[in-house]
Amino acid sequence: MVKYRVIIEPDEDGIYVVEVPALPGCISQGQTRTEAIENIKEAIAAYLESLEAHGEPAPPSISEEVVEVARLLCRLSATSLCFIPFGSF
Repeated sequence: MVKYRVIIEPDEDGIYVVEVPALPGCISQGQTRTEAIENIKEAIAAYLESLEAHGEPAPPSISEEVVEVARLLCRLSATSLCFIPFGSF
């Protein structure tokens, strides 16, 4: 199984448009996010099959983690640099 990052955005008509940055031109859509995701899975499979049929290499699968980071605000004084959690001052 391979993994590719997708970008899902609703258009002005409320249709969800999905694209795969690693696969140029691999775009799909759906009436709901769920439908759009199912459609892009089919589009990715077809894209990869086409690459294979033409002897082209498939872009590598991604490996990523979601990291949660507190928003920080930097305050600079004449003698120090300190990081303060956003909203805590």
